[in-house]
Amino acid sequence: MYLWVKAIHLMAVITWFAALFYLPRLYVYHAMARDKGDEQAITYFKTMERKLYRGIMTPSMIIVLIFGGWLLYLVPAWFSQGWMHAKLTLVALLIAYHHVCLIYLKQFAQGRCTKSHVFFRWFNEAPVIALIAIVILAVVKPF
Repeated sequence: MYLWVKAIHLMAVITWFAALFYLPRLYVYHAMARDKGDEQAITYFKTMERKLYRGIMTPSMIIVLIFGGWLLYLVPAWFSQGWMHAKLTLVALLIAYHHVCLIYLKQFAQGRCTKSHVFFRWFNEAPVIALIAIVILAVVKPF
């Protein structure tokens, strides 16, 4: 059972991260289209952003949390290890990042987002750093 739960957890993690990488990249292009006044592109990005967030990103996050919790239930000894505390802290930060993405999604949908494409290029880097740290923590278990 453990290996099946782990496999599903990992597939959901990959899908969630793909969306966490892609949605802010869409925000980069959306901000650029907004600055050019390209209404057709703006409408296209609003649709893509909404579908990505609601159809892929959020369901993936939920599956990650369910199956990650299931793994912790199957191996409760991990709760006493420092690497797991660090990993769970990073997961909590990713959940917060996920919800910040929703704030920007709503702002873009309402035409109220004033952040620049440069801001979103930097914003897009946060999940990369989290991914590197989480993989090292989960595989190497350094402490």
